Amino acid sequence: MRKYLSPSRPAAKHGLAFNIGWWIGRLIIAFLVLSVGFTILYKFVPVPVTLTMVLDPNGFEKSWRPLSRIDRNMVSAVIAGEDAKFCSHRGFDQEAIEKAIERNARSSRLRGGSTISQQTAKNVFLWQGTGWTRYLRKGLEAWFTVLIENIWGKRRIMEVYLNVAETGLGTYGVEAGAQRYFKHSAARLTRTEAARIAAALPAPKRREVVSPGGFTRRHGNAIAARSGVVRNEALDACVYR
Repeated sequence: MRKYLSPSRPAAKHGLAFNIGWWIGRLIIAFLVLSVGFTILYKFVPVPVTLTMVLDPNGFEKSWRPLSRIDRNMVSAVIAGEDAKFCSHRGFDQEAIEKAIERNARSSRLRGGSTISQQTAKNVFLWQGTGWTRYLRKGLEAWFTVLIENIWGKRRIMEVYLNVAETGLGTYGVEAGAQRYFKHSAARLTRTEAARIAAALPAPKRREVVSPGGFTRRHGNAIAARSGVVRNEALDACVYR
């Protein structure tokens, strides 16, 4: 008589490759669930702290403000200075990326072509990083950029960005920056004040906001001028409609 295996009989042991693949699969699923879950959570609640803040040797000072309590001049300034196509792209600016690749091929000093969406994804969920970890982070950054573009939308991305971006030594968010540099709330930043904060954003530990000189001053003046274009041409419309 043909014998059948009892259903209660334990399965044969799998090989090492199978076990490694099984654990990797579980880790990937856990990462996907957690990343989507936290993205949904941060659509509604303020981001309490970021890895960059925690690892800052200077400590950190921050003060969360809803976008309704941040002057529109600040929004215009960061769009003018950081990402003129913020309202028209879906998280990535292909032209800016190509230009960054061309510049980096000619220079040993790496420069990015990141959008505000990419910077927000990095600031909230990831680390700054250099060397090989930078390339790992870039891959994860792309994933989180897609998530926040589709789950948060442009207004929430801008709100979070303005609250977590480093604006000075141990200072995070434009409210803390406004209080530090101008002794008043981000709710009443002038065009010039907003432009000076925006001019320092790429290198907030090195660039002066109050009484800037040289490149930072010229860059701030250029941002202030372009802020008017942002408003006149409604390049910030996706944030306020």
